[in-house]
Amino acid sequence: MNKNAMEINGQRLWDSLEASGQIGKLRGTGLRRLPLSDANKEMRDTFCAWAEAAGCTVTVDQVGNIFARRPGRDDALPAIATGSHLDTQMCGGKYDGVLGVMSGLEVIRTLNDLGVETKRPIELVVWSNEEGARFTPPMQGSLAFAGDLSLETVLASQDADGLRFADELRRIGYDGTRELGESEFEAYLELHIEQGPVLDRIGIDTGIVVAGFKSHGLKIQVTGNTAHVGPTPMDERQNALVGAAHLITAVDAIGWKHHPQGGKSTTPHISCFPNLPGIIPESAQLTVDFRHPEPEIADQMLAEVKAAMAEAAEKANVKMEIIDSWSFGDNPFSDDCIKALADTADAMGINYMEIRSQAGHDAYAIGKIAPMGMIFTPCTAGVSHNVEESIELDRTLPGVNLLLNTMVDLANR
Repeated sequence: MNKNAMEINGQRLWDSLEASGQIGKLRGTGLRRLPLSDANKEMRDTFCAWAEAAGCTVTVDQVGNIFARRPGRDDALPAIATGSHLDTQMCGGKYDGVLGVMSGLEVIRTLNDLGVETKRPIELVVWSNEEGARFTPPMQGSLAFAGDLSLETVLASQDADGLRFADELRRIGYDGTRELGESEFEAYLELHIEQGPVLDRIGIDTGIVVAGFKSHGLKIQVTGNTAHVGPTPMDERQNALVGAAHLITAVDAIGWKHHPQGGKSTTPHISCFPNLPGIIPESAQLTVDFRHPEPEIADQMLAEVKAAMAEAAEKANVKMEIIDSWSFGDNPFSDDCIKALADTADAMGINYMEIRSQAGHDAYAIGKIAPMGMIFTPCTAGVSHNVEESIELDRTLPGVNLLLNTMVDLANR
């Protein structure tokens, strides 16, 4: 590394990650820290204490996004921001999201250690409900901050048990009063594990993200009618679960059709009612996710899914309708941020590759309102959203040091 470049304290970063990994532990190596759960509250509380100890002013907005601000010499200037999320999947790993938050905190701690002041303030953000594992859609906090979701929509969303976002936010004490979108960012940089195998497989430790996959998500309601599973003739049945099953296999086939060009699709969630022996289900809900590196092909896949819905509904003698939808990945990456990261990496002697993001991130939402860039670091074999998710500190440090030095460069412009 260039001898003039700053370096974070790697052991302190690792200690923070290990401490975080004790909150909401699952199956020894994993985490279950669902949004607005007790474990999520404990992690939020811990982060706020760490940020305040690092000299930051901590505030919370109306959907529970947390902002830790390190002042600049000209504190009225828009901030250079970084961040990610502290919530996890139902069976999540220790590094998805939290690595980005702890790397941002380590940037601030390192600047404090070195006595470095920046012209612009630095702001570290913890976004609410990135995963969408309890409330949908995913990335609610960042989407609301960017104005793509209304405050009312977020607060009214419910989990599978009918608990409202607003009530759970209030219960854990993170129903803040700060107005949505109050911060102004000069630039936003997010560091994240890749969640794919490319960096690990090739042996390169740093990825500068230049584009994403266009992604669509649909929540589909299937409506049939209850009946006895025994006497009811096959041609009179309106089995909502059968209709959902026809659609699930069709969605999988659409993914395989577009697989050679990088497309993929799945049905990650399904529920049905009454879901009991002896009775044909009258209702089913499923969530469909599909994505492709070419936006026009992703939109073609959307048309194919809608056609498959009509065919599946006819086969099962049921009704199908889309009751919610979301989309992201329309290349919100800033050329200026990409160049700043690449120039800094070159100056530091960091070996990197340009890479696409195949997952959704809060950065996508922020990229619509401020210049945005992302750094990827490797995760072992690309495993993520799994309790076996793991990273190596030595392979992570180049990306975190790139974040530090790029943020300082941008903050002094």
